[in-house]
Amino acid sequence: MPSDLWSFTLKTYARPGVEKACLDLQGAGANVCLLLCAAWLGARGVACDPQRLQQLRALGQPWHDEVVRPLRQLRTQWRPAAANDPELASLRERVKALELEAERQLLVRLEALAGEWPGDEAQDLMSWLEGLAAEAANLNRDALQALRVAVTDA
Repeated sequence: MPSDLWSFTLKTYARPGVEKACLDLQGAGANVCLLLCAAWLGARGVACDPQRLQQLRALGQPWHDEVVRPLRQLRTQWRPAAANDPELASLRERVKALELEAERQLLVRLEALAGEWPGDEAQDLMSWLEGLAAEAANLNRDALQALRVAVTDA
């Protein structure tokens, strides 16, 4: 298992079913970067507690809401028009790259916060996932389970 969160995220996202699960969770309102951080912490055996959950939310949610989400909304909004406008399609791809970089920066920040929390203390993967998915309005439990399985089987 990769030790840094970005490498873990790339490896996990490439596993079968994870991309779809993440897109389903994102569609339900979940912050996928927080969920991937939760998966990373759970895989490392970091103990989950309310204070740690709150620290991650306090760091991750504002960046997601103020940086990642507006870029995603712009990219999504431009999709229909970009299909027939090569210049707009090019701009849309650059917005997509900015969105990915914003997510990477969020993961770097989350790792800086949580990277030193001791591991090998607990089997709290579902506690992490459920604790950081709680804000999703229409949480897809199957998608959350798919993410858990992907991490557990890694």
